[in-house]
Amino acid sequence: MTYKVLIVDDAEINLILFDALVKRMGNSESKTFASAPDGLAWAMSHEVDLVIVDYMMPELDGIEFITQLHKTAGKEDVPILMITANDQKQVRYRALDAGATDFLTKPVDKVEFMARANNMLLLGASRKALANRAEWLASEVRKATTEIVQRERETVIRLSKAAEYRDPETGAHILRMAHYSELIAKGMGLSLADQELLLQAAPMHDIGKVGIADQILLKPGRLTPEEFEVMKLHAIYGYEILKGSESKVLQAGAEIARAHHEKFDGSGYPRGLSGEDIPIFSRIVAVADVFDALTSERPYKKAWPLERAAEHIKESAGSHFDPRCVDVFMAQWEQVLEIRHRFQDQEEARHAIN
Repeated sequence: MTYKVLIVDDAEINLILFDALVKRMGNSESKTFASAPDGLAWAMSHEVDLVIVDYMMPELDGIEFITQLHKTAGKEDVPILMITANDQKQVRYRALDAGATDFLTKPVDKVEFMARANNMLLLGASRKALANRAEWLASEVRKATTEIVQRERETVIRLSKAAEYRDPETGAHILRMAHYSELIAKGMGLSLADQELLLQAAPMHDIGKVGIADQILLKPGRLTPEEFEVMKLHAIYGYEILKGSESKVLQAGAEIARAHHEKFDGSGYPRGLSGEDIPIFSRIVAVADVFDALTSERPYKKAWPLERAAEHIKESAGSHFDPRCVDVFMAQWEQVLEIRHRFQDQEEARHAIN
């Protein structure tokens, strides 16, 4: 490995001497500047393994040189060997504060110069190797984390399908309502992390339906009051299935499952929450879920026209739904239609083609 050494000194004789000593080290090449501003400009734009700089220079002294170099992005840790006089202790203290790594006193001893310079280069190389190792480890952690996230997403989809097999709702419904939810979250200014979390967690909103008996879950007609009380338990069942996990996705899914049937005016279930006491994810999912359920055909009902469903959602703002969620949803109507078109049921797609 060949090290790059920058030498900055306004005395030509020192430049010649230090350059010759660097060459004698055998593992380094040097770049010399008699002008401190020129040397600083070069150091800021080039890779350098060691800087040797004099303190006493016109235009820019050694301390200011160090200060400006270490303020440059990517140059914070460049080793600095400063040349000072024997009686300049206060200068050394200031230079240490500015970031100087080591010192040599005038007149410079040749053996000491080469030993100190070589040691600083070796230490710098070791630091770079550690930094590269740390970056490699961080990269490996990112890869492993990505694999874990992918497995977690697969688990979520499979959990969602477990409810889907026992419910007349379709896989396309799950995809649509999840993307509607993400769309609302984006429009409400939630962070990118929360938007992605909601997209992943929303499909689990009805996972609790796996605990509802078929004669109720699959009943083609209207449920009796007693049957509806049983049906409402799916919100609690879903929460119980998903709660207690260390996964943020499953944690979010648990809250969504429990609260997506709460209503803004407090008339929902299972806890009768109202307003902003209802978790924001659940308020968002409520709009997305109901809209897609209304506009989707099921064995027991026809799909509502889009305009009628939209009017129902708007009319229910403040009673069933959070008005802010409704406003954002309606303000992005073109994107809503695009999502609906992108995730069609097979039967819907067949009719669209024909």
